[in-house]
Amino acid sequence: MLVGYLVTFIVSMIPIIELRGAIPIGVLTFHLSYFEAFAISFIGNILPVYFIVKFIRPIFDLLGKIKILKKIIDWATEKATRKIAESTKLQKATLLGVFLFVAIPLPGTGAWMGSLIANFLDLPAKKAVPVIVAGVFTAGVIMLGLTAVANGGINYLFTHT
Repeated sequence: MLVGYLVTFIVSMIPIIELRGAIPIGVLTFHLSYFEAFAISFIGNILPVYFIVKFIRPIFDLLGKIKILKKIIDWATEKATRKIAESTKLQKATLLGVFLFVAIPLPGTGAWMGSLIANFLDLPAKKAVPVIVAGVFTAGVIMLGLTAVANGGINYLFTHT
């Protein structure tokens, strides 16, 4: 059981996968309760948010001096900048835009990218972090529902064939 908690927690901290992948893994793979999977994933997913919003640029500058990491940093910077440029709604209603961006569980959205966007929009951490946390919570509730539907559907298929 401890392995399930640990893996779910670590997966929730991984960019791109985040809570969107951790909840189904916790429930479907490790048979954690829905509440356990949600709580562990939520905590793991929001843990890096403040640090990303507050400190990512100096970290990028420092790590960008390493050739291999520069490619990854350039990719993340370009992706965040493009997301901002593509979305006029995000530019006009920044806090609401960041919330919606984080809350809708689609590939390429989430706390990491939302935190990068907040940083590139120069949103102060005290305003951005609560919005991102609310978005992660909302995405978690959505993923919890989708996981429950998938789990019930899968169980139904195996028990009624």
